[in-house]
Amino acid sequence: MTQPDFPPVRACIFDMDGLLINTEDIYKQCADNVLARHGRPPLPWVIKAQMMGVPGSHNGDVFHNWAQLPISRAQFEQEQEREQERLFPLCEPLPGAVRLLETLTGRSAKSPERAGSKEALVEVALASSSEGYNYARKTVRADTRAFLDLIPPERRVLGDDARMVGGRGKPAPDMFVVALQAINASLPDGEKITPPECLVFEDSVPGVEAGRRAGMRVVWVPHPDLKAHVAGREKEVLAGRTGIVPIGDDHQLGEIGDGWAEEIPSLEDFDFGKYGIGVSG
Repeated sequence: MTQPDFPPVRACIFDMDGLLINTEDIYKQCADNVLARHGRPPLPWVIKAQMMGVPGSHNGDVFHNWAQLPISRAQFEQEQEREQERLFPLCEPLPGAVRLLETLTGRSAKSPERAGSKEALVEVALASSSEGYNYARKTVRADTRAFLDLIPPERRVLGDDARMVGGRGKPAPDMFVVALQAINASLPDGEKITPPECLVFEDSVPGVEAGRRAGMRVVWVPHPDLKAHVAGREKEVLAGRTGIVPIGDDHQLGEIGDGWAEEIPSLEDFDFGKYGIGVSG
């Protein structure tokens, strides 16, 4: 397939859990702790892959149909909530995340006053299914909060964001569409950023699909265990065509090998030049 001629990237939109911070491992640990307490095995990746990035999935049908717990969903939610309250404050940045955001924004996470800031290379936003109270718990650590503060508050679109009222969670495109609207609303008058000028960073399969449905380019950074689970289907993931969480509207999806998405093993491996993002020094 002929590779399209893309414009330079003007905006980067980031997922958070499992992409910027290590919450996917912590989510699994929380669930595994409750499962073990009730004599059930650890959560397998064949199930977790269907839950990643999907709002409400940690207490949803996919999980409970597999888990077959001897307790009610309400009790599971209470026990999981206690585990998350205990473990979420341990969240920390994943490799390459701090450097990437600092480079893109031209600012330092270590300087509260942002002294010595350089000009931003692109606009940035966050699009996370996490709700506000969980975002606060996940950013208790000073270093975690500091680097996520490089993204302006008005450009952080969370699962309970008022701008998402009536909108759908991932794999629908709504969250990324709202994030781009937030970016454009904060820019001075002039030419607004279009979806093909946006680059989405995601770790989950539904998140990649959401980015593709939004008409944006995508960089997929999968957890090693997720990578192993979808081995042989990587091209389907990049096209948004796994069907893991079917929602219809297939006309929004990409095509196999269309060049709109790529996979990298870590944010440390991101190639700025490939996307027309100039980095000096």
